Amino acid sequence: MTESSRRPGDTGPGGGAGLAGKAGRATVLALLAGTVGGAAVLAGEALLARSRRYAQPEFGLALRSTVGRPGAPPLRLVLLGDSAALGVGVDRVDDTIGGQLARLLAEGGRPGGTERQVRLSSVGVAGSRSTDLATQVARALLGERPDVAVILVGANDATGLRRPAEAAEHLGMAVRRLREARVEVVVGTCPDLGAVRAIAPPLRQLAGWYGRRTARAQTAAVLSAGGAVVDLGAEAGPVFRADAGTLCYDGYHPSADGYRVWAHALLPAVVNAATVASQR
Repeated sequence: MTESSRRPGDTGPGGGAGLAGKAGRATVLALLAGTVGGAAVLAGEALLARSRRYAQPEFGLALRSTVGRPGAPPLRLVLLGDSAALGVGVDRVDDTIGGQLARLLAEGGRPGGTERQVRLSSVGVAGSRSTDLATQVARALLGERPDVAVILVGANDATGLRRPAEAAEHLGMAVRRLREARVEVVVGTCPDLGAVRAIAPPLRQLAGWYGRRTARAQTAAVLSAGGAVVDLGAEAGPVFRADAGTLCYDGYHPSADGYRVWAHALLPAVVNAATVASQR
């Protein structure tokens, strides 16, 4: 082949540039196919996750109870948020996160701590997102003002792909409104969604990543509004990943053991909030 007879882009015998071009196009096509295939896998897993049977609220579960020795200093504790605030996944109030926190607080919360008579209530609603907190705050402030509010929210924001900053803004407004009413507030951020068994990989990893983004945005918003924050993903996530027994039968909501892990993670912040409230 003479110099003048070579095709543009041909580097010599064998057409190296042409092969490189074909290889490049093949790589692009493979990447596109992988992307489309990956999206299809995620979509299929999301459909399966939505179609699963999940635990439902126990309507016979008392949302109001009193725990502790009669005559001990009273503490009004209210829970707000999603299914976790109701204890979905268990069928006894003692096993809910509220019931376990109430018992721990009634016993003093820590060695040498003050015994209390805890008046527990919940205004949480299963399936709630951060945008639903305004209504719950209004309900929580009806009648006798609570001393401490514990908010558990964020999982539905993350799984619904709500923008973390937007969800956190609504959470911050709820915390600010409670603080203006002189209620001490502790927020448990979005839990580790990468630990749930109801969602298969790789969707589980994606949910975990989005949950962490949500938790970071929540932390900034809550601190700015004057509340205390407990990173449930960091504090309890490793236990949930290691022990499937921390989840109830649906592989999504906590079991009694899971709520116990969360309660102990939240306890130091809740004890501090109760101490501040009792000094008013």
